[in-house]
Amino acid sequence: MNALRPLAVFAGLIALWQAIVWAAGLPPFILPAPARVAATLAERWDFLFAQAAITLLEMALGLVAGATFGALCALALAQVPPLRRWLLPVVIASQAVPIFAIAPLLVIWFGYGIASKVVAAALVIFFAVTSTFYDGLTRTERGFLDLARVMGASPWRLLVHVRVPAALPALASGLRVAAVIAPIGAVIGEWVGASAGLGFVMLHANARMQTDLMFAALFILGVVGVALYHVVDLLLRRLIPWQPVTVSQD
Repeated sequence: MNALRPLAVFAGLIALWQAIVWAAGLPPFILPAPARVAATLAERWDFLFAQAAITLLEMALGLVAGATFGALCALALAQVPPLRRWLLPVVIASQAVPIFAIAPLLVIWFGYGIASKVVAAALVIFFAVTSTFYDGLTRTERGFLDLARVMGASPWRLLVHVRVPAALPALASGLRVAAVIAPIGAVIGEWVGASAGLGFVMLHANARMQTDLMFAALFILGVVGVALYHVVDLLLRRLIPWQPVTVSQD
């Protein structure tokens, strides 16, 4: 039954889309019908899936890089007070600059290849991981800390055996958010400068008014993003089995 619900929602959205096309009488270059997009997917599936593989690789590498750097930054902020006073405002201020504004610089610095897209995805992901993990590290249950200190735990053991395990559920939340927003950095990087990828396909399809191809690429991007989220969620459920679920999933 749970598997049928997303299918029902998807079918309802397709029906609404088709109804808007019929009711408004829009030409295909403005809003193509679902059948036209499906035909484009069927005709060019090999090309689209090859581009999707490139974008997925950029997203996955960006997720790993952004999560690693974000987790290390959160640990440094939590454990080194002088660094926290200087670095935390910089981390917060860095999010005031849109990734679209610095994406051209990333292309200049890292080239038109995959590196600039991975860096763009990592920058988008970085703050979500840093903020959630840092929040978890600084909100450890006071009783756990007092008990560990009474038992003679050193600051290092306190971090490794108490603070980090207690903060892993918060880190998991940040990683789930990161998996959802990973496509943003990769696609923006492809829009600014690329020779392959779904963002590259969408940009050139838009310039040629091939709206059906643009919608097909957008559909595959959505599927890739959802799949990445579920893979990350499954891994986190396996790696952090003690994270409680207190709300019914029915």
